[in-house]
Amino acid sequence: MGSLTLLAAGAALAEMQDLPPAHAPREMHSVAGLAIFGGLVAFAVIVALLYLYERARWTRREQELVASLNLLRGAHDRAEMLLNADRQVVITWDEQSEPVIEGDAGIALHGDRASAGSARRVLAFGTWLRPADAQAVEASLDLLLSRGTGFSLDLRTQNGRSIEAQGRTVAGRALLRLREMSSERREIADLRLTLDETRRSLSALANLLDAIPQPVWRRNRDGALAWVNAAYAAAVEAGSREAVIDTGRELLDRQARETITREEAPLAPGASGRPPRVSAVVAGTRRVLDVYETALDGGKVGIAVDVSELESVRADLQQQMNANARTLDQLPTAVAMFDVSQRLIFHNAAYRNLWGLDQAFLDSRPSDGEILDFLRTQRKLEEHADFRSWKHGVLAAYRAAEAHQAWWYLPDGRTLRVVADPNPQGGLTYLFDDVSDRLNAESRYNALRRLQAETLDTLAEPVAVFGADGRLQLANRAFTTIWHLDPEMVDARPHVDSVILRCKELAPNADPWLDIRDAVVGLEARAALARRIEMVDGTVLDCATQPLPEGATLITLIDVTASVNVERMLTEKNEALETAAELRDTFVHHVSYELRSPLTNIIGFTQLLGDETVGALNARQREYSDHIMRSSAALLVMINDILDLASVDAGSLELQREDLDVRATVEAAVRGLEDRLAEARIVLTVDVPEDIGTLRADGKRMRQILFNLVSNAVGFSDPGQTVEIAARRTARELALSVRDHGSGMAPEIRDLVFNRFESHTRGTRHRGVGLGLSIVRSFVELHGGRVELESEQGIGTCVTCIFPLKPTDGPLPPPERRKPPEAPSRPYLTQVSGG
Repeated sequence: MGSLTLLAAGAALAEMQDLPPAHAPREMHSVAGLAIFGGLVAFAVIVALLYLYERARWTRREQELVASLNLLRGAHDRAEMLLNADRQVVITWDEQSEPVIEGDAGIALHGDRASAGSARRVLAFGTWLRPADAQAVEASLDLLLSRGTGFSLDLRTQNGRSIEAQGRTVAGRALLRLREMSSERREIADLRLTLDETRRSLSALANLLDAIPQPVWRRNRDGALAWVNAAYAAAVEAGSREAVIDTGRELLDRQARETITREEAPLAPGASGRPPRVSAVVAGTRRVLDVYETALDGGKVGIAVDVSELESVRADLQQQMNANARTLDQLPTAVAMFDVSQRLIFHNAAYRNLWGLDQAFLDSRPSDGEILDFLRTQRKLEEHADFRSWKHGVLAAYRAAEAHQAWWYLPDGRTLRVVADPNPQGGLTYLFDDVSDRLNAESRYNALRRLQAETLDTLAEPVAVFGADGRLQLANRAFTTIWHLDPEMVDARPHVDSVILRCKELAPNADPWLDIRDAVVGLEARAALARRIEMVDGTVLDCATQPLPEGATLITLIDVTASVNVERMLTEKNEALETAAELRDTFVHHVSYELRSPLTNIIGFTQLLGDETVGALNARQREYSDHIMRSSAALLVMINDILDLASVDAGSLELQREDLDVRATVEAAVRGLEDRLAEARIVLTVDVPEDIGTLRADGKRMRQILFNLVSNAVGFSDPGQTVEIAARRTARELALSVRDHGSGMAPEIRDLVFNRFESHTRGTRHRGVGLGLSIVRSFVELHGGRVELESEQGIGTCVTCIFPLKPTDGPLPPPERRKPPEAPSRPYLTQVSGG
């Protein structure tokens, strides 16, 4: 229609172009109006046609929708019919809406029909399902809603009904269907539960069989292995049970299997009949097995029990029984055993010898009554007025429940203690013990005890004996007298606590009594004990306890009052001497320090006078000044020695160690003694090798050591004699020795020369306070060394100082005594003075 309109408008325009110019405007208006009208008509026609077309299409669509609605209604009806065909509930979820519950929600309401408001109770699983099933379905439902994981569960309601729950995702929605099982499905579910329980039981049984150490197996109808446990695989040394089944590896050899089949042993170890006992190699070791195998439907099952240890124990038991029989044969006590029928089944050699019975008679297993009759005819039993009644009383022990003891007095003067002990399996065991010697010994013991009591009563020292129960068994007269014990109390055998309580009245100090009580009744190891007891009257007693056999304890007291008094006097005297020594040392230290200051002033002023700085001196004054100087110097040396010893005693003297040239140190010490050597006309020789090396020591103290040693040697030498200094070095030590050839020392003096203030001039020119050697030993020990002295009268003295090459914190233990180095034949240094 639009195309026709356009063609008509085009034709009108063409005609207008052919018209003359005068008519053109009018015609143009006519054509335009005509075109507009034509266009409106065409639009109206088009709209009408479109309306008719759309109406027809919607009519067809409505018919299709009506048909689809009818189909959906039919499908809905069929779905409702199918949904209601079974008692079930279908619940669906989408992402936004609430869950939609369809079906019979009465399965959650104990069979009642659900109302619209109560349908949501289906989702409260805990209110109508068993707790375990409710937790399982809730957990599965959470996985379905969060991850889309499907599930299928068999549930039980609280009233015992079976519910099948299936969850899955359909078209983007989560669906849960709860359906009550039919009787067939319920039976299938029950069978499935029974099957699962059976599988678990079989698995537990298999695990149990794997855990036991005995090999277990099952055979099929053909006799081949169908199943074995882990112990079987280990017994045949196979890698696994499958390897045993595949290879058919047998634990028992053919002969053993045939024996088992022939005897047809029962399966249970406790069943009647003894199972076949065979030998087999189990894990590489030959063992003895009891095999229990029985036939079942479809095969056999068996188990092998290792009885090797049982056989060993049985053999040991038999050996032990034989050994016991041999042991009973060695016993001096006669033993006879009778069975339930009162027949003799065992006897030892002592029984046969006791009654002098013949071995053949005993081997015939006589009865107890026959033996008693035979002994009566042989007049080996005491005579009884009614022997029948006495015999009946003896045989009544077979019916007794406990052991019975009796005394038999034989015609030959022996006394027997007879014990009749019923056996648990019936019968009786007799023990015949000849107590004649014991009774005689007891009589002699009682006499000896009375003799000992009389002997102890004559002792001056108090003595008491307490038994294992802590009671007083014996106390002599001195003991009861010193502690004022009444005879009645002693006769009553009082406990040690009562005795100690009475003794405390005279010796109240409780400490020794506690120890004495523990020695008598203590539970710890019993040992001898010594304690001192002081009584209120001044008496001092030394108490000693001595354990005796059978738990008894002997207590002895000795009066030590006199010796204690002497000891106290000696102690007081020793304390006084120690106090005097301490006062002496304090006085020496104090005086030494107090004298040093004025002595320094004297030396200083003497030097001023000697230097004549204050004026010239005449010869006598100069001589006096020199004497004052030498005396002051000697006094200063003594004071310094005393101060050094005081520092050593106080532990405040510290060594200034350095690497000293040993040879240079010796030369320096010698140079300081040249004047004294010249004055005393002594020859000094020094033997120090050039390669002597160094020593880690205090140089000042080393020079002081050498100075004191040489000075001491010079003092004990006569004019013209030689003093020798020598040094020797080993891998571990350095030895410095000074030897003189003076008068030497007596043995009793050698042990005292190192003591302080010990000066033994022995008629020589030596004078001093006796500190030189003491200082030498102190300084050497500070260096970790030691001093050795050798001296013989008329030959001389040698003092050797031994220093370790590596300094130690303290003095070294003295090694083997060594001789000092001998004087060299050609000394490298000789100092001669005075001729």
